[in-house]
Amino acid sequence: MAPATISRRGFAAAAAVSSYSRILGANDRIRIGMVGVGGRGTDNIREIIRVKDLNVTISAICDVWRPNRERAVATVEKAFGAKPRATTNYQELLGWKDVDAIVICTPDFSHPIILKAAVEAGKDVYVEKPFGVTFEDAKAAYLAVKRSRQVVQVGTQRRSDGKYMAAAKLVQSGVLGKVTRVEFGMHFQQQRWRRPAEKIDPADVDWKAFQMGRIDKPFDPRLLREWQLFPETTNGIPGLWMCHFIDLAAWYLNDPYPAGAVSNGGVFLWKDGRKTSDVFYTLLDYPKEFLVMFSMSLTNSAGVRDLWCGTRGTLDGVKWVISGEGSVQKDRISEPTPIQPEPTNSHMHNFLECVRSRQQPRADVQAGFSHAVAVIMSAEALARGRRVGFDAQKLELI
Repeated sequence: MAPATISRRGFAAAAAVSSYSRILGANDRIRIGMVGVGGRGTDNIREIIRVKDLNVTISAICDVWRPNRERAVATVEKAFGAKPRATTNYQELLGWKDVDAIVICTPDFSHPIILKAAVEAGKDVYVEKPFGVTFEDAKAAYLAVKRSRQVVQVGTQRRSDGKYMAAAKLVQSGVLGKVTRVEFGMHFQQQRWRRPAEKIDPADVDWKAFQMGRIDKPFDPRLLREWQLFPETTNGIPGLWMCHFIDLAAWYLNDPYPAGAVSNGGVFLWKDGRKTSDVFYTLLDYPKEFLVMFSMSLTNSAGVRDLWCGTRGTLDGVKWVISGEGSVQKDRISEPTPIQPEPTNSHMHNFLECVRSRQQPRADVQAGFSHAVAVIMSAEALARGRRVGFDAQKLELI
């Protein structure tokens, strides 16, 4: 994951010549490059192995840490019968002609940087959430994808979950009446971020590549392994968790960007050197006149919520039921009804189908940019201690 060794303009111009030069036919194998093969990258390798009957293979592995890289190479060779090429430099991988698409599973801050370079190199992309954690990088990646002809799937997998697909249809049908309030809450009391870092050999890490030209500090094994705790690499709870929930608001209610956000939070329990909040609350107002509240804590596991409150009743996305609860109108929903899942396939399956068909996947670049705007607004509101707005016409934070 090293910075470019040639100018961005030169790289883009060179890529434009070869971009789309290999149009995939029905019998062509889709060759995938994995960029980042830690925990999430390993999960996505498993997903690709599950759908290898779609005539796909993993031809390349990129990771800055040798143990991750070697483990992934061995897994892929066993599953597909061929050893993939390996590198620590994502730009090198993007130059390989035997890579048609890439899967980005790197720390949050690097997602839009690699995505932008990938589509400019003519690669299709599955990029893990969040789409971005700084507005400048997210916007640059969004515009680059819009200029390109590449297929981009963002890793907000609920868009491929049959229960959420059914709930989206129900809300969009108007069965709840006018929705004015949405409440999300996600809470747990586990140190899920803990990863041993004490015995990492600096010689096994391409530290320059990890820093992506955005970080300037000596080798820090804890930043490498527990990057979820530090602002250099993530905006914390908004990017790590809120993106899944706030994506539903834009999807269900067809309102892509919040008008404003206010937030509060801090490190209240885990005094272990972390810099990102362990308790976080945000409130967002949308142009279509509804409020979304998102809360999350890493300090207590009570209070998971997914409620859509309308004038005719409520959809409960934890119990998976729609009812007249909360409404006193004559046309309130008459009786509770369980939500039946829609038939579907996996998020990765959908992406690979779209790579071949050139159709838009379920979580396209607009979905990704929409959730990025919301989580960045909420994180900025916390950092600034004031309301942050968004100009949807100019695509600028206010």
